[in-house]
Amino acid sequence: MPPSMLTVREAHARVIAAFPALPGEIVSVADAAGRVLVVPPVARLTQPPADLSAMDGYAMRAEDVPAAPTTLRMVGRSPAGGSYDHALKPGETVRIFTGAPLPMGADSIVIQEDTRADGDKITILEAPRPGRHIRKAGLDFTAGDSPLKAGRILTTRDVALAAAMNVPWLSVHRKPRVAILSTGDELVMPGEPVGRNQIVSSSGLAVAALVRAWGGEPTLFDIARDDAALIQDRIAAGAQHDLLITLGGASVGDHDLVQDALKAQGFTMDFWRIAMRPGKPLMFAAKDRARVLGLPGNPVSTMVCALLFLKPAMERLLGQPGGLPATVSARLTVDVKVNDTREDYVRSKLSRDPERGLMVEPHAVQDSSMLSVLARCDAFMVRPAHDPARKAGDVVQVIELAGLPGY
Repeated sequence: MPPSMLTVREAHARVIAAFPALPGEIVSVADAAGRVLVVPPVARLTQPPADLSAMDGYAMRAEDVPAAPTTLRMVGRSPAGGSYDHALKPGETVRIFTGAPLPMGADSIVIQEDTRADGDKITILEAPRPGRHIRKAGLDFTAGDSPLKAGRILTTRDVALAAAMNVPWLSVHRKPRVAILSTGDELVMPGEPVGRNQIVSSSGLAVAALVRAWGGEPTLFDIARDDAALIQDRIAAGAQHDLLITLGGASVGDHDLVQDALKAQGFTMDFWRIAMRPGKPLMFAAKDRARVLGLPGNPVSTMVCALLFLKPAMERLLGQPGGLPATVSARLTVDVKVNDTREDYVRSKLSRDPERGLMVEPHAVQDSSMLSVLARCDAFMVRPAHDPARKAGDVVQVIELAGLPGY
């Protein structure tokens, strides 16, 4: 392997080191799902604010019903949203409903099914137990609590909790603004006339969808033809974003103009070749605060490299660790040959054997232009460089795609 060709982990480490977390912004709690929390919110009230009934029934003092049956006198009602504002006296009970506060002096609830009513005479058919069917004040949280921690990706459950805490606004990391630039005379957009030597561009649209799924705001530029001045102009515009993604034109052929355009704009090349398959011509460049990640033009290579490098970069911008995707163990269903000098991300199908657990079968064709294979795969089998030949039944590592947002 040439010294200039980095491993996946070396390239990943360089990429994530270049991205500090974006500053916070204030959003409505209603718009906070999926955002990354910067400042933990503090509960502005106690929930429940008082001891509440968890059931429809009768509130009483347990000492007034030493054994069942016992008859008490109903002296009032406590509906949800209302209250009985007098202390219970010996022998008294109050009709109470779910969510209503306990009357002063009451320590027990007996559900209505375990009572018999005759006017204001209520016969208790089951002896009460102090505390049963009662939600104590502060059971959920108390004023001043901060149950949501910084760096958390807010779920709908978190939004519900923050709202219950009476917090109308939340501080979250600003969404990364990601510009996406496809280059090449051979590209046309879906629906446009396709010339004799042209292909339909899919990578830019796919990357834009991934950026949205991963918490960013994409700007998809028009396709840049193979014109040095035009590409330079697009790069200058893309550099105003938090990250510019270029697609294609990043290797060393006569028609690969992106590197030259970046250098003309004053960018410094960090690397442009990775010991991986698919995705060898991966580029990373920087100028002041601008960062450019050049993904390969082949659509499958684009998608694999986006998972390994774009997603971690965006996670860093959002205050996350930005690690490589997690792998799990699976057993091969077929033999595979020895791997060469590049780490291989093999498009594969998963299945589950009742006795042997997770099973993986590589697709027979691995060409990096074949989106139909990528669309049908469930996982990438990760084969290290120089991985020896493997037999069916051997354990390998896979990245499951089902749990990845947007993938």
